[in-house]
Amino acid sequence: MDTAESRRPTLSRDLTGDELKRWYWLKDELIEFARSIGVRTTGSKDTVVDRLAATLDGVHFHEPERKRPSNSTQLSGPLTASTLIPVGQRCSQVVRGWFTDQLDESFSFDATMRAFFANTDGTQTLKDALDHYRKTRGQDSKDIDPQFEYNRFTRAWHESNPDGSRQELVAAWRYYRSLPVDQRGRI
Repeated sequence: MDTAESRRPTLSRDLTGDELKRWYWLKDELIEFARSIGVRTTGSKDTVVDRLAATLDGVHFHEPERKRPSNSTQLSGPLTASTLIPVGQRCSQVVRGWFTDQLDESFSFDATMRAFFANTDGTQTLKDALDHYRKTRGQDSKDIDPQFEYNRFTRAWHESNPDGSRQELVAAWRYYRSLPVDQRGRI
């Protein structure tokens, strides 16, 4: 399916916001394009896309509200189980270090733990976070947020192709991302 309609365009001011959103772009590509046309590059990939789309369409972009105060206090060592988690605490290397001491080196902040930290109100402790971590292990696979499109694709591909090779996965991903969003459901 290599029609003019299915070939990804070049990033340029000639695109409309809708056409920009039809295609898969690497964040690095978007940032380079945004810089070249004087558009802010901070925020998530989705925010950069929305900001670029608004600019291309000549409409005002309403910046998303910050989720955490910019002046929030961040934890630093030494940490204990009774340490209170401040509002706006990031999933930092300091906090990860405390978790690896409690668990093992394989600990990482998954979506469940990032959500826990994002929703703290200043009354939870690191023990509460550790209990939450232990309680949520071994459950069915969790949803993968939309901004992690490659991870979502990989999970779905492996479910459909349990004996598939890495090379086949990469080829399928390249084909998938070469299609406009409105044609991907036909795969």
